[in-house]
Amino acid sequence: MWCAGASLDIQGEIVASLGKNQAIEVQAEYIQVIGPTYGGQNGEIGAQFYPLAKKFHTPEHLRQNAHLRARSRLGSAVARTRHALAFATHEFFQKRGFLYIHTPLITSADAEGAGEQFTVTTLLPQSDVENKQIKIDYAQDFFGRKCGLTVSGQLNVETHAVALSDCYTFGPTFRAENSHTSRHLAEFWMIEPEVSFANLYDDINLATDYLKYCVAAVLARCDDDLAFFESVHEAGLRARLKSLINTPKFTQLDYTQAISLLQKVVQDHPKNKEPIFENSNIVWGMDLGSEHEKYLTDIIFNGPVVLINYPKDIKAFYMKLNPDNQTVAAMDILVPKIGEIIGGSQREDNFNILVQRCRENGIDPHHISWYTDLRKYGSVPHAGFGLGFERLVMLVTGCPNIRDVIPFPRYPGNAPF
Repeated sequence: MWCAGASLDIQGEIVASLGKNQAIEVQAEYIQVIGPTYGGQNGEIGAQFYPLAKKFHTPEHLRQNAHLRARSRLGSAVARTRHALAFATHEFFQKRGFLYIHTPLITSADAEGAGEQFTVTTLLPQSDVENKQIKIDYAQDFFGRKCGLTVSGQLNVETHAVALSDCYTFGPTFRAENSHTSRHLAEFWMIEPEVSFANLYDDINLATDYLKYCVAAVLARCDDDLAFFESVHEAGLRARLKSLINTPKFTQLDYTQAISLLQKVVQDHPKNKEPIFENSNIVWGMDLGSEHEKYLTDIIFNGPVVLINYPKDIKAFYMKLNPDNQTVAAMDILVPKIGEIIGGSQREDNFNILVQRCRENGIDPHHISWYTDLRKYGSVPHAGFGLGFERLVMLVTGCPNIRDVIPFPRYPGNAPF
């Protein structure tokens, strides 16, 4: 006897199928149950309480049973697509002569300066936590200083890029941001290449080529799974992906121009109708929200957009200051349905300006002297970008929630597996 969830040894002849929606079938000559499903009323063989009974399951139900999610059609399709994208990532950079560098997960530097790191410490006795008397002398801690889980491998990979030329890192990163949106995770994977003797426009070209390469790889290698995603998530998914890779050059737009366009949209919108944006206060210097990014890609330009030259006050300290002293040589690649998928910049290669930018952002240059040293000893122009791997998976699968494109999603209040 067998039921849903059981593993079987089936031997027989594979023949063309006369059934619907399947090309082949097995004419079984021998069947043996290897692993029964013990999901009966009292733990006996049966599927009554098997979490993945043969019926439609919501994404929420599959998340609650993430240890079994890979057995579902959605979970297995995402896993194969994710594998194809990871393979294509390494393939792309290896073909271009990049070195794969392993950067640390525990660090004393906050690459983004946002203060959203998970702290790593061995000095939290349970009694102190219960009494809320948490005072830590980090000099006595395991590493002798305050450390956290990395939010980015970029600063570390730069040390190799300015010595060995083109490098990249691809690994897990962490952010202690109390966000419950469908676009954020506390643990996610990042691809971060760094290129020496490169400016912002070299960076844009590399990022565009990489994005197109990955999308083309999935179209070539995961067609059956993309057809499935079209049936459950987004009709016309493959057509959208083909449109992306066939776009000769992504629209390039200065941040200031984007602000002007969005201001005009708000200004021209009838006052007696629902506002287009939740945040209609469009001003220069604001950090554009996902709704603004998607309006640019999905409505105004109907395709990918590269925004460049952002205000320095909303970007990281390491981005190269432009001659106007107000903006930095930064870029974000925005794509339809997702918004921002890649963020990058030319790096500040002038020692004095980098130290000044550290101080402007509340960072003590002494704490990252190893990083500023790179500008003291044979500095070169260099650039790089970061891509959140899960957002790339969302792009090619059409999955609307980032929690469904990683095997075990971590977000506020959720880390059961």
